[in-house]
Amino acid sequence: MDPIREAELMMTRRQLFGRTTLGLGTAALSRLLTIGGLGSIAGLASAFDGQTHHGLPGLPNFAPKAKRVIYLFMSGGPSQLDLWDYKPKLNDLFNTDLPDSVRRGQRVTTMTSGQARFPIAPSKYKFQHYDNGGDGIWVSELLPHTSKLVNELCVVKTMWTEAINHDPATTYLQTGSQLPGRPSMGAWLSYGLGSMNENLPTYVVLHSKVSSGKPNQPVYPRLWGTGFLPSEYQGVALRSQGDPVLYIKDPDGMDRSTRRAMLDDVAALNHAELSAFGDPEIAARIKQYELAYRLQASVPDLMDLSKESAETMALYGKDAHEPGTFAANCLLARRMVQRGVRFIQVFHRGWDLHSDLGIDMPTQAKDIDQGCAALIQDLKRTGLLDETLVVWGGEFGRTVYSQGPLSHENYGRDHHPRAFTVWMAGGGVKPGMVYGQTDDFGYNIVDKDGAIIDPTVDRLTPGAVHVHDLQATILNQLGIDHTKLTYHYQGRDFRLTDVYGNVVHDLLK
Repeated sequence: MDPIREAELMMTRRQLFGRTTLGLGTAALSRLLTIGGLGSIAGLASAFDGQTHHGLPGLPNFAPKAKRVIYLFMSGGPSQLDLWDYKPKLNDLFNTDLPDSVRRGQRVTTMTSGQARFPIAPSKYKFQHYDNGGDGIWVSELLPHTSKLVNELCVVKTMWTEAINHDPATTYLQTGSQLPGRPSMGAWLSYGLGSMNENLPTYVVLHSKVSSGKPNQPVYPRLWGTGFLPSEYQGVALRSQGDPVLYIKDPDGMDRSTRRAMLDDVAALNHAELSAFGDPEIAARIKQYELAYRLQASVPDLMDLSKESAETMALYGKDAHEPGTFAANCLLARRMVQRGVRFIQVFHRGWDLHSDLGIDMPTQAKDIDQGCAALIQDLKRTGLLDETLVVWGGEFGRTVYSQGPLSHENYGRDHHPRAFTVWMAGGGVKPGMVYGQTDDFGYNIVDKDGAIIDPTVDRLTPGAVHVHDLQATILNQLGIDHTKLTYHYQGRDFRLTDVYGNVVHDLLK
């Protein structure tokens, strides 16, 4: 066959557009060069040639309070009423119906919409009042370690979201949209601020084992994906069993010099392809190959906890000795912070307790309690807490009424998006603070006089924190004006907070 004709038949659609004078590849490259100021394909290639990405020009917009984020995400929606939002008056209302004046016709899920009634389920767990350096805070007996550190926490009791089901609610918090396809928060920060190290990813994801053994809500790779951003900014999920990164070890018979020579040859081919077609994903591939080569040396050292002192291991507890536990992942998060990882996402699943909350809630809390407390203490004693923002929370909270059978010792709770609890520590937030309050049922956000507040997404409502407000506040602590970190795609400028979001300055020092 004629070699020219063969090449034409083997040409992909992407290559066809790339070679077309007015093709999509040319248009995309033109936009990339305009944004990045690279000026040429040669500039594009050198920008991705294994060098650290230092972020966008002009970022940060102002002096940051934090350099990095550790996001402890409790997938499934932890019950604020059994952990943080103490409602003692509910004990006298056991198994009575939730008043219509409280529910106010608010949306419920299909899992409880068919119930004949909504019986009130007080928490079975005891609460204790702790001194946090301010007005104090009530904390559940399920959190004996975290409760000792409330003077370091900024506890928000009035988070709210429009999403009432898991996938859209989780996607909302992670990407700023209830619909899949947008870049994750960590991807936005990687894109905007760049990397602080050359040997580890800018954005790392850790999945934690769950002791309850029950089915868990799935977490999808798109939650740490890049959406329409270049793929180099996606999170890298490390595994707790086997190789932390698949294929990180060289096969038998291949030494480092051979691997280096192979990568150099592949890079030369990719540079030639990049010069021919100008596809930004080829540039991203060049950089990812180089990072993978460095990970072969850096990841085994990162994952080796044997170098930690006995004091540190005792701080995190016996679970820290088992790879993949929440405690072990919190310790890894601290080690990543020391090595310059920008955004660390730790997932812990199993919080979707529609039933048997009286059985499974203690197990869930035990999984995470000591790890959370140890992480804060460890960051503080190593001088890293002030510049590291730690965020804890789920996608929504749980209802005051029981789903399914109700007894004093056991009950379930459905999804509740109107008021739930998150906390933050370090990174320039106010320590020892409790923000916002809910009514006597933990159902609605109320003002200081007890009047119900109906917050809206398009403006900041004092005493309430919307999903976009939390995202805007996190970016603010990293020195980013959330309205200015944008990416042009399909004719509009996108951002993490969409067209909403306000920095909640009351939470900040």
